[in-house]
Amino acid sequence: MAENTPNQTPGVPGNSNMNKSNMVRSAIFVFLLFVIAMLFVSNMNSGNSVAKTEVAISDVIRRANDPNGDIAKITVVGNELEITLKGKDVPTETSRKDPSGTLYDQGLVNYCEGLSGEELTNCEADYPVIEYKEDVNIWGIVLDVALTVLPIVAIVVFLSWMMKQATAANSQSMLFGKAKARMYGPDKKKVTFKDVAGNEAAKQDLTEIVDFLKNPKKYEKLGAKIPRGVLLAGDPGTGKTLMARAVAGEADVPFFSISGSEFAEMFVGVGASRVRDLFSKAKKNAPSIIFIDEIDAVAHKRDARGGAGREDEQTLNQILVEMDGFDNDSGVIVMAATNRVDMLDKALLRPGRFDRHVNVTLPERKDRLEILKVHFKGKPVESDVDLEAMAKKTAGSSGADLANIANEAAITAAREGHKAISNADLTSAFERVAIGPERKSKVMNEKERKITAYHEAGHAVVGHVLPDSDPVHKVTIIPRGSTGGVTWFLPPEDRSYKNIYELKDILARAMGGRVAEKLVFGKDAITTGASSDLRNVAELSKSMIVEEGMGEGLRNLVFPNEATGYYTITTGKPYSEKTSEMIDAEIKKMADEAAERAEAVLRANKKVLDKLAEELLQHETLEEKELEKILADAKMPEVAKLHK
Repeated sequence: MAENTPNQTPGVPGNSNMNKSNMVRSAIFVFLLFVIAMLFVSNMNSGNSVAKTEVAISDVIRRANDPNGDIAKITVVGNELEITLKGKDVPTETSRKDPSGTLYDQGLVNYCEGLSGEELTNCEADYPVIEYKEDVNIWGIVLDVALTVLPIVAIVVFLSWMMKQATAANSQSMLFGKAKARMYGPDKKKVTFKDVAGNEAAKQDLTEIVDFLKNPKKYEKLGAKIPRGVLLAGDPGTGKTLMARAVAGEADVPFFSISGSEFAEMFVGVGASRVRDLFSKAKKNAPSIIFIDEIDAVAHKRDARGGAGREDEQTLNQILVEMDGFDNDSGVIVMAATNRVDMLDKALLRPGRFDRHVNVTLPERKDRLEILKVHFKGKPVESDVDLEAMAKKTAGSSGADLANIANEAAITAAREGHKAISNADLTSAFERVAIGPERKSKVMNEKERKITAYHEAGHAVVGHVLPDSDPVHKVTIIPRGSTGGVTWFLPPEDRSYKNIYELKDILARAMGGRVAEKLVFGKDAITTGASSDLRNVAELSKSMIVEEGMGEGLRNLVFPNEATGYYTITTGKPYSEKTSEMIDAEIKKMADEAAERAEAVLRANKKVLDKLAEELLQHETLEEKELEKILADAKMPEVAKLHK
């Protein structure tokens, strides 16, 4: 449960080479499988053959010439004889063939000697059949070839792989020091100042940069030097990168974009090498623009703990050298963006490096309206959609926030099946971005609903009564994001400053939820629903005292930021132990004062508190007009007034 106020806040290279490499590996794998299969088949064939007994050639001749011999067939295979015995289907014996090759003919003559006519015919028929076939073993040949070629192929593949690895390593080492900047040239879609809504002051400053790039001679004739660097500073999402691209689009020059973190590597010297490479490319394409986004990642302040050998400091030093070493007619301008100017090294900010500092601020109401129009351009929108009212609601929102709201509105309309974006879709998108989505699945029992209703009613009543508080815009007890309910306050107009009375009223209305729980359910029945409110009270009170000098005992004193200030040994903070105790006492005093004022308001308006809680239990959500009617009778007690 919490009150809510607006926050101030191409294809991948190398795929073809990878595919070719995979194809080569696949071909080698298939070849090896083929060889293994042949060896397997060969072994199968040899395993199925019957073992043969080798006998003497003389014994074969004798048995062949014997009419009662056991030889049925003799097969001549090259220099060998395969003997098939009677009653067998496969050869069971083998013998070496006589080199003369005449023994079988002579044996046949001897076997049938002196016979003629029918007897000779019968004799020849009884003689063992001699068959001749070529000594060709295809599997043996394939096996011999495979065993000869396979080692050679394996060696060639291995050497080829080693050469590729060496080439890749050499190529990688050569590219390691190259800048990873992305270049946006004439072939890319141009962004101009017409595409950038709002921030007219920043655009005016940058228009001069465009004129420098287009007409450098005009300024050189008068002795003026072209700015070497432009630093864009502003909150996240305000459009710093878009501004830089608009400058490049207006000037119609190449635009090199890189992030500060892309210079950093674990190896010393790589960042400096990439800086040199980036500036070299920019000079070759001059006139051009180098844009370094989030430059604080590589150009933060140097201190005694660093050293010339540190990688980040070498990178920063190289940037300083390159920017200060430009020729006046080089035509290269460096633009950089950051939301932490306080962290940048002073040497980078001096004239001669970043000559121009352009603040890209959060958009004002009229600028927010123009930004919303840009993001809703091309989207189907119903006639009742009020972008001007949305611009009023979104005080403190950045351009990125507004783009997100427009996108969420389109998503909501599509989800609900609408043909065009309605006002309800836009409101739902705004609340989703600002607070979070409704958690309709979370079911609260009646006791929890009642506690939530009184908690949010406490915020609303206190905020409505206090004179320097923003008007109540909406109250709901439907859980959203991490909260059980929300009370929404919206300022009637954009403000650059808040005075101490406005801030103290914010503290009091933040305490209204916890105080309402205590008044209605007893001091021992308070819940954890006020944890975020109490955290906000502590943070705002500390900011008022430490950063704004609004503490009573520490008035007009501002202390260093704990994130960047010097830390003392005793406290671990950039101020003494005594000062730390005084700050803690001031924070407690402010929180107690806020709780007392909230309690005084709620006791004086108990009936209004009960009525608002009942309406919330019945309707769950109340809008601004309904709240005005319910809170019309609420009054400001004298004890809750601040002495101005």
